[in-house]
Amino acid sequence: MTGLLSGAHDFSFKDLNVINAAPPTGDPLNDLASRIAVGALHDSDERCDAPKCHPETRVAVQDEIYSWIVHGGPLADPAQKTVKIKWVTGPAGTGKSAIMGSVADTCKQNGIPAVTFFFASYASADRRRKTAFIPTLAYQLTEHLPALKDPVAQAIRDKPLLFKKNLRVQMEALILTPLRQVTVESNAPGVVLVDGLDECEAEQFFDSRVASRTGNSMERGKGEDQLEILQVLRRPERVFREFFNNESHRSSFAPPLVLDEKYNPNADIALFLQAKFSEIQRRYNLSPSWPSPEILAILLDQASGQFIYAATVIRYITTSRPGSPHSLLDRVLEVKPRSPGRNPFSHLDAFYAHILQSTPDPTLSVKWLWTIRGDLPVRSLDLFGWLEKHPAAFLLNLLLQTDDSNAEYVLGDLHSLIDVPPSDDLETPYKPYHKSLYDFLRSEDRCGPIFVGDMQFAEFLLGRFSDCTHKGLPSPAHHPSDQQKFLHFFFKLDMPYILQFTSQLDFAPSTVDWWASECVSYSEISIRWMFRDVHYQKEMNPGVAGVPTQVLLEYLKWNLPSTFKPKPGSTVNAEPVPGKDWQLESMIIEVTQTALGTYLILPNP
Repeated sequence: MTGLLSGAHDFSFKDLNVINAAPPTGDPLNDLASRIAVGALHDSDERCDAPKCHPETRVAVQDEIYSWIVHGGPLADPAQKTVKIKWVTGPAGTGKSAIMGSVADTCKQNGIPAVTFFFASYASADRRRKTAFIPTLAYQLTEHLPALKDPVAQAIRDKPLLFKKNLRVQMEALILTPLRQVTVESNAPGVVLVDGLDECEAEQFFDSRVASRTGNSMERGKGEDQLEILQVLRRPERVFREFFNNESHRSSFAPPLVLDEKYNPNADIALFLQAKFSEIQRRYNLSPSWPSPEILAILLDQASGQFIYAATVIRYITTSRPGSPHSLLDRVLEVKPRSPGRNPFSHLDAFYAHILQSTPDPTLSVKWLWTIRGDLPVRSLDLFGWLEKHPAAFLLNLLLQTDDSNAEYVLGDLHSLIDVPPSDDLETPYKPYHKSLYDFLRSEDRCGPIFVGDMQFAEFLLGRFSDCTHKGLPSPAHHPSDQQKFLHFFFKLDMPYILQFTSQLDFAPSTVDWWASECVSYSEISIRWMFRDVHYQKEMNPGVAGVPTQVLLEYLKWNLPSTFKPKPGSTVNAEPVPGKDWQLESMIIEVTQTALGTYLILPNP
């Protein structure tokens, strides 16, 4: 066999790096398992406290869905033998996720194979994006149908880059083709339950060729990712309505199930309130006649068919710091909408506003809530996109707390809106109870004086970043390893992206030096993605770089191992690093210099 360098002579290698591009040799099913979103399974530990239907409530809705799974339903097209998709929809707070969780449990109890994926915007990154969607479905199918394991494994062997393909290619290779190759002897029904699709966030990819022609950033909207996912169970967002109302699709759909008055939500909400008030009576040894039927009727009317209103009222009465159940219920009844009318969310909005305004600093509380979500109030942001999972509450506390405002001060009155872990819990993240809270906070019309806009929030976040850089990083009063956890968290925050939403902020060169140097130590991915982003920015908009500034590369005074030499003329006394040690070519510097100005605004030297 002729070698690659056969006949070559009089040369030597220095710093030879060999990259093995051969397909992986391990078990493909282990590779598949490593790529799934475990938290998206209906019975995962991440969903251990997920909402479920209260006993004896939402029975008619659950029965209709379960009957469709087992027996099918009326056909839109008589030529069809069956219909494949059913859309469950309704306003926020009507209990869709609770219903889907309860249906999944019923299927499991009755031996009906149920493959599930529960999207959630507040959860781990793989539950907020489409990346793990098809692998998670495929993995569950191999668990229910072991005969699929061999063809699925073979598909992964044949296509090592399969997990980088779009959803249609993955669906064909990992699910549809394997199903065609095996014989399924059982005629038992099965179902794929997908919940929370509207909480699937967009993954940004850029078409630089189109962008360079138009001069505009071709950012992908979340609706485009959502439309890639064919099984849909959620709220009537425009993109879903258009998909399900498309005449060319209708023959594949069962009639949609709309959670409206037909299913008598008031009866279920009344049953829920009676059961929960009975628990409160027993806990506090209260009279069984409290609250009166008249008060229950008022609460039922104010709920307007929204389970989330009733659930929030109960949490407020049972978790608020000051007051007895009687006095807390009286406060609930005193809350009046700012503009009563036909808006079904008017009482929920008024109650959210009342709870937030009861905090010592309502605006600060709202800023904390947006940080906990990792998003901007109006524009889209994934602050925690470089993290493997949603950060633990204690890490956010270290970032946000000041001498005047710790977590208890800011969030102590919000236990009815958000699950706050104990102060000695170093692993559990904050968990907002319902997405409707952020729907409220995102609308200035709905939340009024406590609204926080993008610039206001971004400057708050950058203020905390600046405090950390100037006053030093906080020192956790725990084990030294906790300090390392915080450093890895801090330098993986997508802080440079925040700058475009602020007014001009100046950072001293020493601050930029420190930040970039520490990113190299704690978060290589943040440096890599920043260079990737600025490359696209340069290519798409070569004449637009935000505010003309001196940029990060003008201040390269540190010595990055295996990448840069010290900047010529620098006062830093640093010996060259052994190994690969070169300066970037001028072309690369030109590309990154111009575009990095959109992220790091520095004073003129």
